[in-house]
Amino acid sequence: MDQDIQSAQCSEAKALLFDDCEEQFGLLQKLQNEIILADTETNDDESNEALNRLNAITAELEQWQEMDPKLLPTNPEVLLAVGKEELQTLNSQLKMVLSCSQAKLDALKEILKREQTWLAEKKEVLNAVSERVTTLRHENEKLSEHSILQDMKRKINNLKDYHSSLMETLSDMLAEHFPLPDPQGNGTKKKRAAVYDADINLISLSEIIEKLTNKTLETPHDPYVTTDDTFWPPYMEMLLRNGIAIRHPDDCNKIRLELFV
Repeated sequence: MDQDIQSAQCSEAKALLFDDCEEQFGLLQKLQNEIILADTETNDDESNEALNRLNAITAELEQWQEMDPKLLPTNPEVLLAVGKEELQTLNSQLKMVLSCSQAKLDALKEILKREQTWLAEKKEVLNAVSERVTTLRHENEKLSEHSILQDMKRKINNLKDYHSSLMETLSDMLAEHFPLPDPQGNGTKKKRAAVYDADINLISLSEIIEKLTNKTLETPHDPYVTTDDTFWPPYMEMLLRNGIAIRHPDDCNKIRLELFV
């Protein structure tokens, strides 16, 4: 009921305000028509008339500048109704601005939340990498000279084991394909031609090659091995003819391995 009364009062106040505006607009239009009519009735004394009009307009302008503007309506109910409507319009506009601002604020909060989550993940990755780097640095510092030497010894032992395995394989192959001669002269004609004195303790071909190899590795500055009766001549000749060993240029009883490069 009160809202209907207020609405009716507001309508009446607006009607009164519109009437006042119409009245003032009519007065303004009347003055404009008089000015136009006065312009059409100018005569030969136009310059004097223009000067007089300029003085009159200047005086009127000074009066208007000295006057305080007054509101058209003086009815407080009219002013209250118009002001209330303006405030309601302004309130509606401010609510729309607030709604837009709140939506932008929510969007910025969501972006900030995502950025904070991304930053936290990057910090975790950075911490993990830093811990890993620190651990590796400590492990690297713990590597002493002793551990390095132990690693080198292990590698050398592995190499020696591999060398021993190769030598054993070579020895088995040579024992199978290049056996020592039969002291009794049994076998083929070729083998019977290679009969040797049973009192001489011949060394096998693998032992000859092993002596030559060890001499080359142990004393590379003097790789020659002195031969004696234990070196079976046919095997010696085979090594020399196939370029595996060579004689000393000044001593025919000395041989060494050929330099294979």
